[in-house]
Amino acid sequence: MTSTDDKIEQKVKSLKQGAIVFTEDFQDYGSPGAVKVALHRIVKKGLLHNLARGIYAKPTFSTLLNQEVLPATEEVAKAIAKRDKARILPTGVYAQNMLGLSTQVPLRLVYLTDGSPRKITIGNRTIQFKKTTPKNLALKGEISKLVVQALKEIGKDNVTNHELETIHKLLQKEDKQDLKHDIGLAPQWIAEIMAKAL
Repeated sequence: MTSTDDKIEQKVKSLKQGAIVFTEDFQDYGSPGAVKVALHRIVKKGLLHNLARGIYAKPTFSTLLNQEVLPATEEVAKAIAKRDKARILPTGVYAQNMLGLSTQVPLRLVYLTDGSPRKITIGNRTIQFKKTTPKNLALKGEISKLVVQALKEIGKDNVTNHELETIHKLLQKEDKQDLKHDIGLAPQWIAEIMAKAL
């Protein structure tokens, strides 16, 4: 009979590099206690990295850096959202960074979500999920939903012409139907900026 350890180790070895897994992914392999102990041993062997409580990643080996690389914080946030079947939306400085409006890479990633609110610390970075209304997550366009969040962070009276030009160029790549839909949901002053891209 294969032990919980062996089953989990085989499963981990079959995962692709960079995969993010959760304790509950192994719940069929044994009792919660046995799974916890097995994962602890596998982490000690270096087959998995423990990112945060109950969250693990299979490291990717980078030949360029000649070291193991862990998944980006964004990847972890997406994996959590997928597991929880929740929608997430980047906000604030992080949304600005994704659009190229800010070069600042925030150590704290804040997402709006319809899942459970929580804060996860991974090394020196944190992921925060803030509960929001369905309306905030109803935006369809990949670019326009980031634009709304970035502009909210910048504030109506602080938007520079350079930022407006960048936003205008980005929104022209957005699907027109999605953009029209999202303008209808955006705050008035943001909707006016977005409408210029149509």
